[in-house]
Amino acid sequence: MPKIFQVLDKIRPVYDITYKVVMFICKILLIIDILVTTFAVIGRYVPFIPNPSWTEQVVLTCMVYMAVLSATLAIRKGSHIRMTALDNYMPKKLIKVLDVLADIAVLALGIIMLYYGWKVCQSPLAKFGKYESMPWLSRFWMYFPIPLAGGSMIIFEIESLYTHIRAFFVTEEKEANAQ
Repeated sequence: MPKIFQVLDKIRPVYDITYKVVMFICKILLIIDILVTTFAVIGRYVPFIPNPSWTEQVVLTCMVYMAVLSATLAIRKGSHIRMTALDNYMPKKLIKVLDVLADIAVLALGIIMLYYGWKVCQSPLAKFGKYESMPWLSRFWMYFPIPLAGGSMIIFEIESLYTHIRAFFVTEEKEANAQ
């Protein structure tokens, strides 16, 4: 196995920790979503409990954060929807090359999301705009999931790209023999 892969394999625990942190954030967002939705439903049907107007926007914002962060988790696990119908009929090397090309395309998308998403977050609309039902909260938080997802995509896509490039040089048999 080339030395560079031995050195880069030592970084994998950082990706594991990042994955666990993002997963934890998704779990917290889901709990908040469930609690706020429950509070809103109870507020609608129980006469002496008020139904605050901010619940819908909080629920939708949490859902957006969960959606984009869980999509980045799917990148790491390789569980995104993709076309694999012809994989059994194509040469393995071609499949590896196509995987690398797909990784590069998704990495480019992550960079675009990070760059332009951050530009939108810095725009006057995001800085000075407010939620309708929560005038004390900036719309920055409504637009922030885009650069956040872009950054997360970049992190996990770099790992995926590394794994696919590594597969060109290191096969399981070689790795088993080296240990």
